[in-house]
Amino acid sequence: MNKLSAQTKRRPGEVRDAIVSVLSTRPNGAPLQAIEQHVADLIGSAARSSVRSYLRLNTSSLFVRTARGYYGLKIDTRLRASKVAESRPVYCRSFSFGKALLFEADCLNWLREQRPNSVHAVVTDPPYGLFEYSSEQQEKLRSGKGGVWRIPPTFDGAQRAPLPRFTVLSPQDLRALELFFADWASLLIPVLVPGANVIVATNPLLSYVVSGALARAGLERRGEIVRLVMTMRGGDRPKAAHEEFADVSVMPRSMWEPWLLFRKPLDGRAQDNLRKWGTGGFRRPAQDKPFGDVIASAPTHKSERELAPHPSLKPQQFLRTLVRGVLPLGEGVILDPFCGAGSTLAAAEAVGYPSIGIEKDPLYFDTAKKALPKLAAFKNGNIHLLSL
Repeated sequence: MNKLSAQTKRRPGEVRDAIVSVLSTRPNGAPLQAIEQHVADLIGSAARSSVRSYLRLNTSSLFVRTARGYYGLKIDTRLRASKVAESRPVYCRSFSFGKALLFEADCLNWLREQRPNSVHAVVTDPPYGLFEYSSEQQEKLRSGKGGVWRIPPTFDGAQRAPLPRFTVLSPQDLRALELFFADWASLLIPVLVPGANVIVATNPLLSYVVSGALARAGLERRGEIVRLVMTMRGGDRPKAAHEEFADVSVMPRSMWEPWLLFRKPLDGRAQDNLRKWGTGGFRRPAQDKPFGDVIASAPTHKSERELAPHPSLKPQQFLRTLVRGVLPLGEGVILDPFCGAGSTLAAAEAVGYPSIGIEKDPLYFDTAKKALPKLAAFKNGNIHLLSL
């Protein structure tokens, strides 16, 4: 009775949408058991018979059997599922500045179309969770209503930047996040040259989810880069009981930010990989100083935020130090598949590296077009080689 009741409460098409969501990131199809498990991860327990029945009834119209026990989306369905019209190219608009190329696109679709071994490093600050960058939550943020984004109160006369409430993410949200990054890494790996560094910004609450997904996809975990910065996150007393528990912080005040460090497996030894691909290590700040995994930073200054209004903007001083280090010989292409306001591309431009940025949100794409030249010329962002 309870199972029937739970199933009747599902919105129409929920099982269908979950199946399409799973298969839209798997162009070669997936085994039936994996589809069933992923659907359950996304929407909660779903009867296996529902998934199997939907696949069976809609094979030829929506799905194809790619092998025995394997199903995939028909190509035109995959494009619709990704909100890309059948006659539409992988990207909608593009923009170039200096050595930087910017595309308005879904990065998963874009990665599928790239030639193998064409990117030498990735530096990106992706959505920490998928929910806060949904169209609904972005609309609330832009209208000042907040939603999952916490709009902090004014502090000492200054309006603090919005912060996403990662503690509200449900187990299903976390599992969807894990599946997304596993799919993303699987599509990214063929595009990378062997030994390419992949640096992904995250936060202490969610880093384990993202890290596990990237490792399972086949990237090698190489540690973390610590952005040493004090933010306004954490440290608060219990809500509505701050006087009663005046000596209590519910969570530690955040004084660092983890940037996950991964690498595509080497082609031979490090020296072999460096000779063949130009990757497999980090560029030293100076001949007698190795690249360190702690980079002193500061919150992004108001003067930078005015150039590039984005809720997750990182300072040029930090990004230029990081970007400079990821290409050990100072040669290659940097990719930011979640480029937001284009700050990583601007850092690469300031350092002198070619770069590619992908942004799916049309508003942030337009922001990046305007901000990229300004951030690249930003003087207070000059490298001070802060890697410790």
